[in-house]
Amino acid sequence: MWTELKAAAKAAEDRKILDLFAEDARRAEGFSVTALDLLFDYSKMQIDDGARDVLLALARDADVEARRDAMFAGDIINETEGRAVLHTALRNLDGDAVFVDGQDVMPGVLDTLDRMVRVAEEVRDSDITDVVNIGIGGSDLGPAMAYLALAPYCDGPRCHFVSNVDAADIADTLRGCDPEKTLFIVASKTFTTIETMTNARTARAWLQDHGVSTDGRFIALSSNAEAAAEWGIPAERVLGFEDWVGGRYSMWGPIGLSLMVAIGPDAFKAFLRGGQAMDRHFKSAALHENMPVMLALVGIWHNQGLGHATRAVLPYDNRLSRLPAYLQQLEMESNGKSVAMDGRGLPVNSGPVVWGEPGTNGQHAFYQLIHQGTRVVPCEFMVAAEGHETDLRHHHALLIANCLAQSEALMRGRSLDEARAMMAQKGLTGEELERQARHRVFPGNRPSTTLMIPKLTPEALGQIIALYEHRVFVEGVILGINSFDQWGVELGKELATSLGPLVSGDAPADEKDGSTQALLAYVKRRS
Repeated sequence: MWTELKAAAKAAEDRKILDLFAEDARRAEGFSVTALDLLFDYSKMQIDDGARDVLLALARDADVEARRDAMFAGDIINETEGRAVLHTALRNLDGDAVFVDGQDVMPGVLDTLDRMVRVAEEVRDSDITDVVNIGIGGSDLGPAMAYLALAPYCDGPRCHFVSNVDAADIADTLRGCDPEKTLFIVASKTFTTIETMTNARTARAWLQDHGVSTDGRFIALSSNAEAAAEWGIPAERVLGFEDWVGGRYSMWGPIGLSLMVAIGPDAFKAFLRGGQAMDRHFKSAALHENMPVMLALVGIWHNQGLGHATRAVLPYDNRLSRLPAYLQQLEMESNGKSVAMDGRGLPVNSGPVVWGEPGTNGQHAFYQLIHQGTRVVPCEFMVAAEGHETDLRHHHALLIANCLAQSEALMRGRSLDEARAMMAQKGLTGEELERQARHRVFPGNRPSTTLMIPKLTPEALGQIIALYEHRVFVEGVILGINSFDQWGVELGKELATSLGPLVSGDAPADEKDGSTQALLAYVKRRS
């Protein structure tokens, strides 16, 4: 199946995107998907009907629909860990039965949601002014991103997010908090994550150093209630989740408690309903009208087809500034694999490098490379039709104009003849005209997509996150990999644990490589 994709990509290499628009006056309509008031436009790409048919055939050959149905049904699709994959159940607010090993998990999910609501309301009704979420990876990136994204809806305590074991992270955070009015949420499924537990102990010592009792000041988000109890957190302040919820997919449940505290239970449920609505679309829409499927196929086309190794995520919304980092983990931890489900090596490259920054800041940073660099970087723009600051509408109009201008500029470019004409108008002639003109040429024909949303509300954010979750799933199915394990994280963690005594000088480094020994020696001399 990859042979057909490579052939279609080869045929598209010299295809001009502008020519595709000239040939089809309704191209934008034909190469876009609308769902739940979202518009996904993928018309500014070197893709035609034939190439799309090849991509859809890839999805069918990989049995995407069957794998999708198996996921929602609670089948064990995380085969390397022997688990179901049911983060979707956390946003199944209508409570339709979902079975794992013959047992309906929804009563437990809804009970946990009710417990979250009670805890969140208790915190919101208290004199707590600051909530510090201590986690890392999926226990941090999701709620930290969403808290910033939904700032207009935050009417509860201020929330802070500490993840890095670097002491600067927690020290800088606590500097602005009142020990008498600060609550800590410790988010770790196992309650053993070294970075999280190190920061949690520092937080506990901070309260004690200020003469504040730690009773009632900690909430645990963990499946290990026993370890939390040993640490001093009673069972009624422990919210757990099942092993069929992966860390980077966990914001919909207890890991989202800090967000619920900030925006309130009603807004949090709107966020869940947004995700649920995207789930329903993903389950029911035909492949060519299915937004997650087409978003995934665009990624396959650019990466495995045309060989573009990176993907730039460019939200034109300052409150989505953490979205690229969130999607980095979602995509790169999920699909950064080198073997298929059966353990054999992949015949094609796996997931791309995902990166980005919000517009318009990025325009004055790395867009230079995107427009005129030697490598093609597919760009994924995102913008809302309406902003929250109604008294500053002219700002949002300018924001939209910049977003649309960038995607048009990437496609259109500027020819050498056009650049020569510009320089001639400036009065240049001869060799200087030619030299200056060449610096002003834009290759153009560079692909981009645009996701437009009505407004960044809790419901819309839920739709966006679920959209990208399902996109990653579809790409993983087509690649034949398991998107729900992360063994690549483990080796570095194991080595870091063994290196601890060497850094402190409590053990010799004789068996380490020369580079590591030299670096440890430097630390010893300087510390």
